[in-house]
Amino acid sequence: MRPAKTLQQLQAQSITPENFRRYGQLISASLDGKTYDVEDAQLNLQNGIPRFYIMRLLHKGRHFHTITRHVQCTQCLGSLEGKDWFLAVAPPNNDSEEPAIEEIAAFRIPGNCFIKLEVGTWHAGPYFDHEFVDFYNLELKDTNVVDHFTHNFRESHQLGFEII
Repeated sequence: MRPAKTLQQLQAQSITPENFRRYGQLISASLDGKTYDVEDAQLNLQNGIPRFYIMRLLHKGRHFHTITRHVQCTQCLGSLEGKDWFLAVAPPNNDSEEPAIEEIAAFRIPGNCFIKLEVGTWHAGPYFDHEFVDFYNLELKDTNVVDHFTHNFRESHQLGFEII
């Protein structure tokens, strides 16, 4: 594996519903009994059988050179045990096979909420500073087999990223 010639740093911003809107939704706690509305996750799981599971990820730093998207469904991610984490994203652009580098953003996500990625949103991570984090993940049962499109910036631009 050849190293990236350039390492671009991405300053992680604290996530808000407003600054994350072009990539998906930030979902926070609501009172029991609240009726469904636009603040709830607007899911698209119609193209298959939903899969809701807990995945354990081990610490791997905050460097990346690949970014992935799913074009058949939305995806929801949230950490368990209140652990904060980071995610790099780029807006959906279904007419292109790679995201625009200048549109990649990084977010710090607290452990008391979850995110829903819009269909086609490019994403790298989750990343975190803990030894491991368990995440709940909602996608389709075969998302990572038939709906997993990855772009490699090391190969295309000799570029890597670091979330700071």
